[in-house]
Amino acid sequence: MGASTAVRVVVAKPGLDGHDRGVKVVARALRDAGVEVIYTGLRQTPEMIVNAALQEDADAIGLSVLSGAHMTMFGRVLELLKENDATDIMVFGGGIIPEEDIPELERLGVAKIFTPGATTTEISDWVRENIRSAHAAG
Repeated sequence: MGASTAVRVVVAKPGLDGHDRGVKVVARALRDAGVEVIYTGLRQTPEMIVNAALQEDADAIGLSVLSGAHMTMFGRVLELLKENDATDIMVFGGGIIPEEDIPELERLGVAKIFTPGATTTEISDWVRENIRSAHAAG
């Protein structure tokens, strides 16, 4: 099996939030842009999300948080990546996240937060430009 050069992103909905239409639209847009997407489904714990990213040899994790628990969810995912020596896996996300929380999330290590007005093109362009496949030759 040859190494794939496609960027691999685990897309997840952490917590109890049951709304997945937006995350599915983003997952489809990323796939259309040539990104390999592993969607883990609803109500994922940070542990489940990080385990999926490690098993899938993902280059990044995209979190969609609408529940207001974004500080906890992003923080825990980043903590677990650190514990697993996997800080090379980039974390980005979006959802209903107040502007004033974004600098704190970035300080924690979140690479990018997309607010509700972000277009799928904006998101897929950012992923293509900022996330490099760990499997790319050279």
